[in-house]
Amino acid sequence: MKDLGRVFDRVADAYDAGRPAYPDELYRALTEVTGVDLDGATVVDVGAGTGIMTRALRSRGARVLAVDPGAEMLARLVSRSGEEEGAPVTALLADGNTLPLAGGVADLVIYAQSWHWLDPVASIAEARRVLRPGSTIAGCWNFAHAAQAEWLAAYEARLAEEVPAYWGPAVERWSAPPIASAFEVVEERWIPWTRLVGIEDFLLGLRSHSYMAALSPRRADELVERQRAELREVFPEGVLSVPMRVYLAVGR
Repeated sequence: MKDLGRVFDRVADAYDAGRPAYPDELYRALTEVTGVDLDGATVVDVGAGTGIMTRALRSRGARVLAVDPGAEMLARLVSRSGEEEGAPVTALLADGNTLPLAGGVADLVIYAQSWHWLDPVASIAEARRVLRPGSTIAGCWNFAHAAQAEWLAAYEARLAEEVPAYWGPAVERWSAPPIASAFEVVEERWIPWTRLVGIEDFLLGLRSHSYMAALSPRRADELVERQRAELREVFPEGVLSVPMRVYLAVGR
């Protein structure tokens, strides 16, 4: 996991600037399904990265314990959190397979775009350990919904063709991470939404993926430039309308 932290530390700036936030409907669904009132809850954000989920939880009144193996990622989380008002945030340099927390301290453990990097057994055992009795585990992922737009399907196909480590909807066996299989009781939801984003910010998000970090800087730059040219053909005004969907899985 330390190696994974170093991978994402190399793209921390792009991750912070380019990755999308989650729609409000996700947090409404999370509260409805879990029964946890985020205002006043203690939440462990595992794989917190630069704090996309952490900031949203804090804005809703939660006390967040943010865990990530990347020092640079956490530095941006702390910096951004310090600029905002809200409940306290504690940043912990660690991963979800061995949480540096006492047992029974949390109302919710959440994996936002992160559980697929962890050991599926050890991570859930750790989540159970740090939760209070009757509390909740949740995982969520933001996905671009390529089947809803021809330009997006073509964009993903180009990535699959040019990037050896690519993993996404253009790969036939690709699917949402199987976190639901780790829970005894689970509710799953797909939440559709639309992201309006400038081409340059969209391409920063591309650079933040691990499969892009695995490329040499020159190859990554060349690929981004080719994608930029294709996107400008479709969106000459420079603003993309990206069909998205969030996968949410909750275990009580």
